Amino acid sequence: MSNNQSIICFGEMLWDLLPSGKVEGGAPMNVACHAARLGHPTRMISRVGDDDLGRCLIKFLVSKQVNSQSVQIDPTVGTGTVKVMLDEFGTPSYDIVFPSAWDFISIKPEDFQHVRSAAAFVFGSLITRQAESYITLLRYLEVAAFRVFDVNLRAPFYSEETIDVLLKAADMVKMNEQELQIIAGWNGFEGTVEEQMEALFGLHNWKVLIVTLGSNGAYAHTRNGICYERGLEVDVKDTVGSGDAFLAGFLHAYLEQRPIKSALRYANVLGAFNATFTGGTPMVEEGAFEAFCQNNNLIID
Repeated sequence: MSNNQSIICFGEMLWDLLPSGKVEGGAPMNVACHAARLGHPTRMISRVGDDDLGRCLIKFLVSKQVNSQSVQIDPTVGTGTVKVMLDEFGTPSYDIVFPSAWDFISIKPEDFQHVRSAAAFVFGSLITRQAESYITLLRYLEVAAFRVFDVNLRAPFYSEETIDVLLKAADMVKMNEQELQIIAGWNGFEGTVEEQMEALFGLHNWKVLIVTLGSNGAYAHTRNGICYERGLEVDVKDTVGSGDAFLAGFLHAYLEQRPIKSALRYANVLGAFNATFTGGTPMVEEGAFEAFCQNNNLIID
C-alpha cells in the first residue's frame, strides 16, 4: 500500500434497529469500518448525542480501528436511529429519525487539514437534509483532494437541486440502478444502464462512475469507457451495508491502482460476503473472507 492511503468518511453514524435487534450503522460509518479493516488509516467526521447510544458508537469505531477524534458530541440532540424493515429477500427499507445529532455536524478548523491531506473524502446525500451538516460538507468539499460521492438516496431527504450540487463536486460517484434511473430522468436521459451512464458521465468531470446492480453485478465508467463485472449468488441474510462494503472494496483497489475491472470484481465479492451476515459491519472471524472466496471458487487479484 502506498504512503497516502488515508480515508475520511463524513456523515451519519447511528443505530440500525433491525428485526433481530440494534446494530451499528450509517453508510459513511460502514464504509469507514470496512476501509479500516482493509488497512487504511480512517477517520470519521460525524456527531452523536451525549447519551449511551453515542458513547457505544464511539467505542465501536475505536474497536474497528477508525479514528473517532472528529466525532462531535451534541449536548441536546440524541444519537441517530433508523428503523429497518426487511422484505422476504432481505432487502431493507428505512424509517430515519429526524432530527438526530448527525444533522448538526459543525465546522471544526482542525478537520480542514485532515480533509485536505486524505487520499479520499467519502460522503453521501442523506447529510443534506439539514442545513448545518450540509454547509459543513460543502466547506470540506472545497479542500478535499479526491471526493467520493455515495449517492444513497433516502426519500424524502433529498432534492434534485442538492444532489446536482454534490454530483458536480465529485470525482468518483457510486449509485445503484434505481438511483441511476432517477438521476438520469431528471436530465431527460433514457435507454439502457450503459446509455444512461454514458450520458451522465458526459455531463460531469468525474474520474469514475459506478452503478451497482445488486446480485447482477456492477458497471464502472471511466475515461477509458465502460466495463462490467458479474455478481455473485450467495445465501443472503440481509443487504444492509452491502453497498458500503462494495464501495470500501472498490476504493481500496482503486487507490492501489488496480485495473478497474479488478476493482469491480473485488468490490462485488466484498459486497456479497457482507450480505451473508446481518447488519452493515458484522463481526467477521479471521480467515472467513478467504474461506468465502475459496468456497465460491473466487480468485481475487
